[in-house]
Amino acid sequence: MGVTPLTDAQRRAVDELASARRIESIPVDEKRVAAFLDAARDRISQLPLLSSTRVKYDLAYDAAHDVGEALLAAHGYRTPNGAGQHEAVGRFLRAVFDSPPGDEAAGRFDRLGRTRNQSHYGARPIGKADPTLAERTAAELLAAAVARGIG
Repeated sequence: MGVTPLTDAQRRAVDELASARRIESIPVDEKRVAAFLDAARDRISQLPLLSSTRVKYDLAYDAAHDVGEALLAAHGYRTPNGAGQHEAVGRFLRAVFDSPPGDEAAGRFDRLGRTRNQSHYGARPIGKADPTLAERTAAELLAAAVARGIG
């Protein structure tokens, strides 16, 4: 696995996340990277088979989250258990994907998470266009991770 090294700006942003205890340093774990990427690819491959707006949205969001977890593991990090884990993944995605490819998709990740939470905990419906955006985001994040040598 030939992961593109972080730039100085990316390293500073990641170091800030680690200092704030939003992420934890671990040894790079290629098996963890592969497992998360396999899960992301599997979820993405199933999306065309689904007709339920909510289920499709949730699966696409989970695929995007899997890419974030793979990216963390590839750089020697993980999110700590507990509240704020998804937000930390989003912040890491934005720190690493700070330019194309992937910067726009990384910027959408948090919005997707808020929509998912509003659906799950606020009983708000998922809009008809939302699953398409979530699917596109997951695919773009996966492509950006591969472009950085992950997977």
